[in-house]
Amino acid sequence: MKGLQKNEIVSRVDKAAEILGLEPYLDRYPRALSGGQRQRVAMGRAIVRDPQVFLFDEPLSNLDAKLRVQMRAEIRELQQRLSSTTIYVTHDQIEAMTMADKIVVMQDGYIEQIGSPLEVYDRPANSFVGSFIGSPSMNMVEGTVGNAKSGLQIETTEANLIIPNLDCLTIGQKIIAGIRPEDLLPASTGIHAQIAVIEPTGSETHLLLRGNNQDLTSVLRERLDFVPGQKVILTAEPNKIHIFDQETKQRLN
Repeated sequence: MKGLQKNEIVSRVDKAAEILGLEPYLDRYPRALSGGQRQRVAMGRAIVRDPQVFLFDEPLSNLDAKLRVQMRAEIRELQQRLSSTTIYVTHDQIEAMTMADKIVVMQDGYIEQIGSPLEVYDRPANSFVGSFIGSPSMNMVEGTVGNAKSGLQIETTEANLIIPNLDCLTIGQKIIAGIRPEDLLPASTGIHAQIAVIEPTGSETHLLLRGNNQDLTSVLRERLDFVPGQKVILTAEPNKIHIFDQETKQRLN
């Protein structure tokens, strides 16, 4: 369409096909290709234009799980090879965590937080980011700040949990304790809960529980003999608990 010379067209097409591994399929129409190959063709159409910025709008949403993982790695490798700025829109936070150098978390058209994947995961700016980034989702326990022998605790109608001793907290303040499922583990004191569902994934076991009048999730790396209906007590190390203000939902530091 730009009126380029035939040899230039062939050169660009061959280069893009080599980058994407499409050389054996250049004599086929897109309808004769698999879903993953069609995605590569779409990227090839962008590559031959030699853009300064690539824009991807949920490119993997229609692929099956195995192909999504493969294409995720291929797009990341392609981005590193071309060294081009890439803006990638996705609702899949796993894609965002594994592919991004920088994540921009948005809600209702507003930016909630900007940072590297691990910054966003380890220090979410508010409860929305905390619950959105991470799978399974972060547990949110609402309560008030109270005194404990070793510092401060969050007090609910059903349980008490030791929390970080932050200078900005005051006794009676309403807060939300955010706890990652991998940090909410069986203990002798803490939140009393009953196991509803056990989901073994092989390397991990996910426990879906009911406790503190809410649904909770715990992820265990070791294999323990639990059964549905069993009662357990869960807690987390204070330095692994994220504290948010109940009213503003913002992180308290």
